Amino acid sequence: GTQLTMRTFHTGGVASAEDITQGLPRVEELFEARKPKSLAIISEIDGEVRFEEIKRARHAVIFNKETGDERAYLIPFGFRVKVQEGQQIKKGDKITDGAVNPHDILDILGPDAVMNYLISEVQSTYRLQGVEINDKHIEVIVRQMMRKVRVDDAGDTGFMAGQTYDKNEVLYENRMIKKRIAAGEEGLREAEFTQLLLGITKAALATDSFLSAASFQETTRVLTDAAIKGKKDPLVGLKENVIIGKLIPAGTGMKRYSNVQLESNSVSDAVTDESVNVYEEVAGFNESSAE
Repeated sequence: GTQLTMRTFHTGGVASAEDITQGLPRVEELFEARKPKSLAIISEIDGEVRFEEIKRARHAVIFNKETGDERAYLIPFGFRVKVQEGQQIKKGDKITDGAVNPHDILDILGPDAVMNYLISEVQSTYRLQGVEINDKHIEVIVRQMMRKVRVDDAGDTGFMAGQTYDKNEVLYENRMIKKRIAAGEEGLREAEFTQLLLGITKAALATDSFLSAASFQETTRVLTDAAIKGKKDPLVGLKENVIIGKLIPAGTGMKRYSNVQLESNSVSDAVTDESVNVYEEVAGFNESSAE
């Protein structure tokens, strides 16, 4: 009650549903890419708004005069409408009040838009608590959430349609196809894929390293799946190298330093030899004195 009262005073009220979930639960909801409870309806096309009664239910109809495309959206009872009759809106704009599903943004506006949305929403949540975080830290997390794609059409690559792959791997294969086309080969097709948005839990379990995934969650399932498929761990990450007791591939543990030979300092060696000689002379003098 106290927190809601303070929030009402500082932010001008909690009338809209999108403002209720805040703090750590909101950050968790964003990073897990969950569907919000009070979901806003967003437009899939650019166009003009008009309201119609269809089958005794109120609908917002978006009509694009240039393309002739039309979309109708049911307005649920009790939802506050954010658009007016005759208003021009763009795709991705909210028609009703509520929180936006990041998966809808990905489908309608694309990967860049959903990345910007997640970063801005996380930042706004932290700023309300007086915490300043550099964007780059959030960008690293969001980039990992969006590193997987689903192949819809394998084309002339070695992928399988319907399977999930690393985005960089698919882009690399498509570049190889383009080079072959440029070299004169005909009839080749690139792989077509759909960008995926995974929550951080699923993204961590979708790693190529089964040791890293097993140390995170669902250990039994991950190890069983790895054993059935006969997986091999390339040991390129940090966690898997820590697990087996090897140097992590960072800093002086990187491969480029593995064959580096250190050269001895001749000056320091000479000083060391001289120190040993002095020590031996002093030790011999003490022994003769004792006799």
